[in-house]
Amino acid sequence: MSVQNQFKGLFSPLKLRGLTLPNRIAVSPMCQYSAVDGYVNDWHFVRLGTRAVGGAGLVLTEATSVTLGGRISPGDLGIWSDSHIGGLKRAVDFMHAQGAATGIQLGHAGRKASMSPPWEPTRLIPVSEGGWEDILAPSPVPFSEHHAIPKPLGLGDIQDLKESFVVATQRAVEAGFDTIEIHGAHGYLFHQFLSPLSNEREDEYGGSFENRVRFLLEVVRAVRAVLPSSHPLIVRISATDWLEFEEQHHADLHEWTLQQSLRLAPLLQNEGVDLIDVSTSGNLSKPTIPVGAGYQTSFAAAIRQETGIPTGALV
Repeated sequence: MSVQNQFKGLFSPLKLRGLTLPNRIAVSPMCQYSAVDGYVNDWHFVRLGTRAVGGAGLVLTEATSVTLGGRISPGDLGIWSDSHIGGLKRAVDFMHAQGAATGIQLGHAGRKASMSPPWEPTRLIPVSEGGWEDILAPSPVPFSEHHAIPKPLGLGDIQDLKESFVVATQRAVEAGFDTIEIHGAHGYLFHQFLSPLSNEREDEYGGSFENRVRFLLEVVRAVRAVLPSSHPLIVRISATDWLEFEEQHHADLHEWTLQQSLRLAPLLQNEGVDLIDVSTSGNLSKPTIPVGAGYQTSFAAAIRQETGIPTGALV
């Protein structure tokens, strides 16, 4: 088979609701840690713009925090204020002019907030250097010895965060984005709720599978309610915490597994999710992962084949 035929499907259009992508190549969200107070600057404009010029069908922003305290680092993009809309719109307009569709990944770091960028030694950023103290998460379980012991979210905090995602979605639509991706992967807030490794709650948001997926489903429902019907909604998940594949290990409810992802996928679709962006890991500080070419694509294929839901795969 020729290379051209092998990748023929990659260059075919993809229709999601009212959005038709010219091809199936998407630029994945990649944190840049280069913003000041959450604002888009020339670095972001050039990076996003050049990807659109390169011909990708969809260009997604990096994880963009819906609250000030939800940033991974002080350098994260933000959309917690109306004042962030203008810079984002400038980038969106340029990408549209190059023929690319645009998406924004909305996220909250949870227990992994207020940290140093990855090229520096891993450490919690203190208030004196632009960090913050109120690190919120499902349970007071730190990600590693370098991270803060987070404050458990109260029921009122959960409701406030839900509203933050709704308002952020409305701002993103005003900025002109074609699609919204909710970041439910890589050990950030929603993944922390999904996985028993980080969720030790004993209320309606912890314990059983149904309780652990509740917050994500509630936010998806609320976001879909304010998102125009023409706009597709994407959710990124980590399909597994990877513990289930370790030698001599028997998967159970003490982690997040592929089987639980397969149960979650139809629930997301029922709430109006149009595509699941499938990644893995991020909720263990030192996971054992057999990294190699396409090592995550089988998870996207399994979810698509067993549930019929469109998926994106990270390569």
